[in-house]
Amino acid sequence: MTTTRLITTEASTRRRPRRPRDVDAPPPSIAPTPLARAFGIIALVVATLYFLVPVYWLIVASTKNNTDLTSTFGFWFAGWNLDTNYDSLMSWTQGLFWRWVGNSMLYSVSAGVIGTLFAVMAGYAIAKFAFPGKRIAVGVIMAGLLLPVALLTVPLYIEFQSLGLTNTVWAIIIPSAVSPFGVFLGMVYAQSSVPTELLEAARIDGAGEARIFFTIVMRLLGPAMVTIFLFIFVATWNNFLLPLMMISSQDLKPVTLGLYGMVSYFAPDKGAVMLGALLGVIPLVLLFFALQKYWRSGLAAGAVKG
Repeated sequence: MTTTRLITTEASTRRRPRRPRDVDAPPPSIAPTPLARAFGIIALVVATLYFLVPVYWLIVASTKNNTDLTSTFGFWFAGWNLDTNYDSLMSWTQGLFWRWVGNSMLYSVSAGVIGTLFAVMAGYAIAKFAFPGKRIAVGVIMAGLLLPVALLTVPLYIEFQSLGLTNTVWAIIIPSAVSPFGVFLGMVYAQSSVPTELLEAARIDGAGEARIFFTIVMRLLGPAMVTIFLFIFVATWNNFLLPLMMISSQDLKPVTLGLYGMVSYFAPDKGAVMLGALLGVIPLVLLFFALQKYWRSGLAAGAVKG
């Protein structure tokens, strides 16, 4: 009897080792079915093509002349007129094309940095401080999210004209830096990413509010600041109506307004216009590739409690 028990105990201890479960695999209860997985892959492929096909067409069109654009297949190369199109672009813009790109970079970076700083400061103050009129301030911010930007262009032009700031860089930077959406994002991120206990501990140690913000809060809101900066940067780079109303000097035009002048010409060199559009979008692509890691983490901030 004792021998049987020993054999049974020894056999029970010699169990087969469990296969390690894939850490990245979801639990069986929430794992997608093969049909759902197939539909998800198809949706991702369609979305990828939706965004990449226009870029590919732009690359192909930038190498063609007017005749090739209308007589050849649109999604394949028919000739190599890239040098000719570039010379035509520089000739029509009188060598100002790269200056326009630099102006767009100046406006977008300046508005992005200034707007991000003020949006995070305002959002942090609304999220972590109690002051009279706080609900009214939140309501004004939410109303600003619903207000179309184009609706404010004419009032802004009248205001800046009375101040003597039209046809200056400030006529683009100041309005573009005002971002109710950025303030809203800063408020949401500050509520979820900045612990109140940490702020209280810093105050007990004798740190002032300015030091707390610039040494603690800004580090915690780094991913959120990248997200807000990208939103303001892209909105400023693609803005057309505001520069059209504010800027009349050729030396101060952004690339969007400069290319519009080329397109409005009665017989534009379409290949040169396409090349200008392609060169004008490259800084945006490079910026997104450089900041995509921080942008993804910024978008995910606040999605999970804790």
